[in-house]
Amino acid sequence: MADELSLDEVVTFTSELIRIDTTNRGGGDCRERPAAEYAAARLAEAGLEPVLLERTPGRTNVVARIEGRDPSADALLVHGHLDVVPAEAADWSVHPFSGEVRDGVVWGRGAVDMKNMDAMILAVVRAWAREGVRPRRDIVVAFTADEEASAEDGSGFLADRHAALFEGCTEGVSESGAFTFHDGQGRQLYPIAAGERGTAWLKLTARGRAGHGSKVNGDNAVTRLAAAVARIGEHEWPLRLTPTVRAALTELAALYGIETDLSDVDALLDKLGTAGKIVEATVRNSANPTMLDAGYKINVIPGEAVAFVDGRYLPGCEEEFRATLDRLTGPDVDWEFQHREVALQAPVDSPTYARMRAAVEEFAPEGHVVPFCMSGGTDAKQFSRLGITGYGFAPLKLPQDLDYQALFHGVDERVPVEALRFGVRVLDRFLRTA
Repeated sequence: MADELSLDEVVTFTSELIRIDTTNRGGGDCRERPAAEYAAARLAEAGLEPVLLERTPGRTNVVARIEGRDPSADALLVHGHLDVVPAEAADWSVHPFSGEVRDGVVWGRGAVDMKNMDAMILAVVRAWAREGVRPRRDIVVAFTADEEASAEDGSGFLADRHAALFEGCTEGVSESGAFTFHDGQGRQLYPIAAGERGTAWLKLTARGRAGHGSKVNGDNAVTRLAAAVARIGEHEWPLRLTPTVRAALTELAALYGIETDLSDVDALLDKLGTAGKIVEATVRNSANPTMLDAGYKINVIPGEAVAFVDGRYLPGCEEEFRATLDRLTGPDVDWEFQHREVALQAPVDSPTYARMRAAVEEFAPEGHVVPFCMSGGTDAKQFSRLGITGYGFAPLKLPQDLDYQALFHGVDERVPVEALRFGVRVLDRFLRTA
């Protein structure tokens, strides 16, 4: 069991990590090193030997290994990122980098994404050092840079250049799973992530004939681009069920006493009500236009117009995604990947998934654990290059009035103190048995 000091330390560590501003604005505009040094110091105090690694000065990653009792067992990777998305202080109730603890809640950017999990990892590792705990198998702890952008300075760099540090790792756990999902009917669900949609950030380019805005122009790049963007935005993607999503729908239907009819998933989602939100974003591919850029003067028809699209595709559906984009953009608009990462699938019948489920159920016996697929992505994508199967498991017990999903990248991001303490207990239980 996690000791009392670890339950206090997780709150302190979350608050202090939030105070270290690691805003990642993209384009290399971030400096994670102070947070990396903080994490490394806490690990060193626990008797570990963390290494700090950089591809770019200031973009620092931390890796340490805890030796297990069974040297023949596969190793487990436990990872969290140190960077956060930007926050505009004027929009917040408290300063986003204050780390203020008020009325039993820790406030600030990173409270749920994901300095809370970073703090849980540190608290558990230090509790083990005090108790003399050795896990069954080796556990590699990694704190990464650059997850909120391309991951090129973070998990991508580690996977490509420092694979030896992850020798023996076959599975990994990180953010976005095992949190309380209230269904509005009194049930508490705990979704554990066993998959991720692939990332397809796209750049669309239309070219035409530049000219005066007063003249007829049948080769208008803006018109061509606008038509393609409208087609993409209006496209209805077909249903595609992955094994994880099938398992989620089957378990949810059984829990609610609904006949599992996967021939009409939209109707099934309607019957599931609020619980259907766990899977509704992952039964199809998606592509959402997000940015437009064209022209420099109102009376000048530009020769080029550009748009950006946030695309996501399910495991096994990348070729279909590409073919659909070719058709929707048409012959007058080119598209290319600005950033692409693979889709992931993890088994829900594995011993590791069963141990995660058991750990949650021990401390939340009233809860119902279900698998789900993330609509977005995490560092698990990059670590998959090393053959590491990734799960989302950052446990939090949350009150009904806290909209957890809305807090990701949102205003007034915060996490209850008791949620952090629950997370330490569950993570400790899981890692001891993993």
